[in-house]
Amino acid sequence: MKRSVRTRVAGAVLLGAAMTATALVAGTGTSVAAPAPVAATYNKECGTGYAQVNQIPIPGRGTVFLAYNAATGKNCVVTKRNTSTGSALWVGSWIQRNQELKSKQEQYGFFTSYSGPVYLDAKGKCVDWGGEIDGYVVARYKTNCGSLAQNGQQAG
Repeated sequence: MKRSVRTRVAGAVLLGAAMTATALVAGTGTSVAAPAPVAATYNKECGTGYAQVNQIPIPGRGTVFLAYNAATGKNCVVTKRNTSTGSALWVGSWIQRNQELKSKQEQYGFFTSYSGPVYLDAKGKCVDWGGEIDGYVVARYKTNCGSLAQNGQQAG
């Protein structure tokens, strides 16, 4: 019984390979790759002095960016769509000092390109931050802590 199952599976694989080969021969002979998806990039939406220090992708939709200004000690979050064409979608950005709900800064609304920037003074503190595009929510908690600056890393 096991042998007949293997034979059927092997036959199905051969049939699938033959159909693929036939389709290639019957076609134009060239394969066309799907265009690579455009990914959102941080373009200094937070302003002068802010450098990107972290990001969270929202697969197929965009990216949430965390930026930091070392001169002011302020963090900034921007949620950007992969494309700014088409209709406005629900997009949001938020940030707070780690587990300090009273410090939360946020912006939500219908946007064609991005939400934010939202700013928070969190020098020497860890931050919780995230964003949303069209119902897809991402977040990170207790990141970019100010103590990293002592180790020569970017703080936020």
